[in-house]
Amino acid sequence: MAGLLLTGVCATLATAWGGRTSGAGAGDATQAAASPVPHGVGGLRREGPPRPSAEPSGAGSGVPSAPAPVKSPGDADTAGKGAGRSQASAALPFDMPDRATLRASGKLVFAHYFTPFPLSLDNAPAADDYYARNYLTPDGERGKHQAYGGLLRDRPLPVRPKVGDWELANLQQEVRTARDAGLDGFTLDILSLSGKNRERCELLLKAARTVDPTFKIMLMPDMSSLRTGDPKELADALAELGRYPSAHRLDDGRLVVAPFKAEAKSVRWWSGVIDDLRARHGVRTAFVPLFLDFGSHDGSFAAISHGFSDWGSRSYTGREKGSRDARRAHDMGKIWMQPVSVQDARPNQGTYHEAGNTATLRATWTRAIEGEADWVQLTTWNDYSEGTHFAPSQHNGHAYLDLMSYYLTRFKTGAWPKIVRDTLYVTSRTQFADTVPTSSQSRLMSLREGSADARDTVEVLAFLPRPATVRATVGRTTSSHKAPAGMNTVLLPLRPGAVSARAVRGDRVDATVTLPYRVRHTVEVQDLQYYAATSGRRGPG
Repeated sequence: MAGLLLTGVCATLATAWGGRTSGAGAGDATQAAASPVPHGVGGLRREGPPRPSAEPSGAGSGVPSAPAPVKSPGDADTAGKGAGRSQASAALPFDMPDRATLRASGKLVFAHYFTPFPLSLDNAPAADDYYARNYLTPDGERGKHQAYGGLLRDRPLPVRPKVGDWELANLQQEVRTARDAGLDGFTLDILSLSGKNRERCELLLKAARTVDPTFKIMLMPDMSSLRTGDPKELADALAELGRYPSAHRLDDGRLVVAPFKAEAKSVRWWSGVIDDLRARHGVRTAFVPLFLDFGSHDGSFAAISHGFSDWGSRSYTGREKGSRDARRAHDMGKIWMQPVSVQDARPNQGTYHEAGNTATLRATWTRAIEGEADWVQLTTWNDYSEGTHFAPSQHNGHAYLDLMSYYLTRFKTGAWPKIVRDTLYVTSRTQFADTVPTSSQSRLMSLREGSADARDTVEVLAFLPRPATVRATVGRTTSSHKAPAGMNTVLLPLRPGAVSARAVRGDRVDATVTLPYRVRHTVEVQDLQYYAATSGRRGPG
């Protein structure tokens, strides 16, 4: 078929990925419109998080605005799914190593936890909860998100209402999901020192301890959001949170403090926080600042830092940068925490990066592996306002998290996992990049500076233990290509209609996957996230 591109990639060569133009990353989560501000080498400025109502009030009306699902026998109610991965290996193309094996290398993988978007905001049924009524519809929260078609385009994989302490139970569920995917913990975005988001910080620390004492929460004060100018005030808060047994500490007992946008305060200011933690609270600190511009600040912060990190990019190009930053940190005797991302689309800011289906996920993991990073941070676990989430979601199920586990295993063990099961991952937008919505949405997303060019493609990522024929259907067009054993990518032009793929040997279909949403030319709301599905799981979970 014209336009069909299949690249067979043996597992041992899975780090080779191409690209077109260099891209800048972003961590911006402002609810109001914000102009992207390039920061030099790694990303864009994040000026502050969205602030959902601390106590959902039920304001607004409407239903989630989403593409019409493809009806098939495999469709299922998603409520109550998304917690366990007790049969994780059966859903993956490889057998997941046990935790002892994954942790033997000492390399750690965290995911950035964003407190405004837990599994549920009000413990209501998913069809009429706060997400559905207020974040996924343009009319939500009394129309405050109407200009950009609603605050969110996706949401956490829905859960059923619970009795008792439902907030704690839901956070425990998220900890189990992350742990079973191979993660060592969360980096906890501390957005405020009081109020609902602070309460969720403490609740997450409790949840981690009760689920798995080895699952750690790294404290990450968000300096784009915290308004304190007093080092002692922040030290007091960190000391209080650091008393929880699940707070991440090094083997020597030092509390890890990894502030987001550390350059917002001077080295002298941070020295005051560190000194106060030690003098007044008896807390020794391992300071691991995360910068929006690592290259401009690493030298000045070196004397007080145990390691460094950067918010990173959302581009699948610029592979050399990740390795360069890691080497630079290692040459200074510091550890390096590498950012790994999947995509980035922000309706409320009117910007997006071209993720290239799963190309960004694969490329950023490659940077972590080739750069021999010490730690990895998935950016993010659940920031649905940026569309950067790896967590199981309504539109992606577990697909991105399952794929992440493959790279996590390589990162931790040093060897690519053996592919033992046919598993297909399909990714696609449900509309074309230049589609203009029919609704009154006035603020449309455009490519952020430094992004790769927009593209309209469907990708099938095929993991095959033996050679097979990959048959992909996009709309009315079906194409076939013989694929060798290993990991293979099939890239196809986007067309209106259903998207599906099969792995076939002779007359036998060994794996099949259908994206639960159709691609449409006419849409009410702009949605430039890539949707994903996997053959490893039935339904969206």
